[in-house]
Amino acid sequence: MKKFALSHIKNVHFTGIGGISMSGLSEILHNLGMTITGSDVKESEMITHLEEIGIKVSIGHNYENVPDNCELLVYTSAVKADNPELLAAREKDIEIMERATLLGLIMQIYDYSVAVAGAHGKTTTTCMISDMLLSLGKDPSVSVGGILNSTNSNFRLGKSEYFVTEACEYCDNFLRFFPHVGIILNIEHDHADYFENILQMENSFNKFAKNIPPNGALIINKNIKNYDKIIEGLYCTVFSYGLNCGDFYADNIKYDEFSHPSFDIYQNGQFLLHADLNVCGEHNIENALCACATGVYLGLSPEEIEKGLKAFTGSKRRFEFKGEFNGVRVYDDYAHHPTEIMATLETLKKMNYNKLHCVFQPHTYSRTKALMDEFASSFELADTVVILDIFSARETESNGVSSVELYDKIKTKGKNVHYFKTFKEAEDFFKEISVKNDMLITLGAGDVYLIADNLVLS
Repeated sequence: MKKFALSHIKNVHFTGIGGISMSGLSEILHNLGMTITGSDVKESEMITHLEEIGIKVSIGHNYENVPDNCELLVYTSAVKADNPELLAAREKDIEIMERATLLGLIMQIYDYSVAVAGAHGKTTTTCMISDMLLSLGKDPSVSVGGILNSTNSNFRLGKSEYFVTEACEYCDNFLRFFPHVGIILNIEHDHADYFENILQMENSFNKFAKNIPPNGALIINKNIKNYDKIIEGLYCTVFSYGLNCGDFYADNIKYDEFSHPSFDIYQNGQFLLHADLNVCGEHNIENALCACATGVYLGLSPEEIEKGLKAFTGSKRRFEFKGEFNGVRVYDDYAHHPTEIMATLETLKKMNYNKLHCVFQPHTYSRTKALMDEFASSFELADTVVILDIFSARETESNGVSSVELYDKIKTKGKNVHYFKTFKEAEDFFKEISVKNDMLITLGAGDVYLIADNLVLS
């Protein structure tokens, strides 16, 4: 492994340490021997875990949280310029670094860094590639925006030359990465508070691809609109994939009763391997094709890739089965974009149930406003839809949009839709209308999963 660019630093403070990515990065530096402190706005399971391994965490963002001996303060793009801890760092002449920059520096330690980008599927595909390498004893380091089932963690510090991570496009954060293998799963307009249109996003993804060195590779979905524009001007190797096109594609697709797909993978027209997945849905066939192409580039044999794909059992909050209540099967999914919602409901459609009930918590005002019509059309396969208030996340201004507006638009489409302000109202509603053999799924990137948890425990 190469020398870490920040190896001279001993004391680091993380502002917003409870975030899924920040917590993982803090633990990586902790395991590298640095003294870590941090702060967050509220307690969480992640905060408890960090404290248990010896990281001091303060609740609330305050000037006093930043130690005098701190040499580096790490923050996320959600932290505002007037944050008291940023002010403290400036006054104390402490180096300040955005989260993505730190992740980019960590990636440079490894000969084979893999960065997974795209509007949807980053966490699942990152976990799939990580599990493939783990199952083969390759001992990768991993930083992911979710909890990997096989490790029950969002990070892993290995001892090999492999590092696998997500590459988030928000605020062009992924342009601070220079991976050996870059992956682009899909491109759709999102993060409307930063990207004005799809053209701006396409330009950013092209820049991300150009950050891959000539001796590296881009793994890209051939079905991406304006595919040629995204790969324009590249010097690295390009591997494409798709359900029915590209260098790697699938054939002879079948599903079992739980919507687990099995299929053959072909490379450039030649049979490569047969895949049996332990995760659901057509979208995971594409994710598996991507993981397969990555494995081929990294020198894995077809037998190793086949074993690695079968070893993947998913990640938390990605089509996660939570349990049952009164004979109703309950799932939870992180889907917070119309395309993701439709893919998740399509996966459920392949399973046996009486009626499908869906509860959705929109994520951020800007996304809800920009994609209002698309959201309204994304619940066609659900028998019952419940809409909750918007989870504001990093945003403080509503921009005049509300969940009631989304509720009204869905209602005009003739759907059985309801709006509830509280989780308890939604839970009581589902207890009243659900019957044995129904299916219920909670959708959203906020805390809507608590409804699933509460119903299963009721």
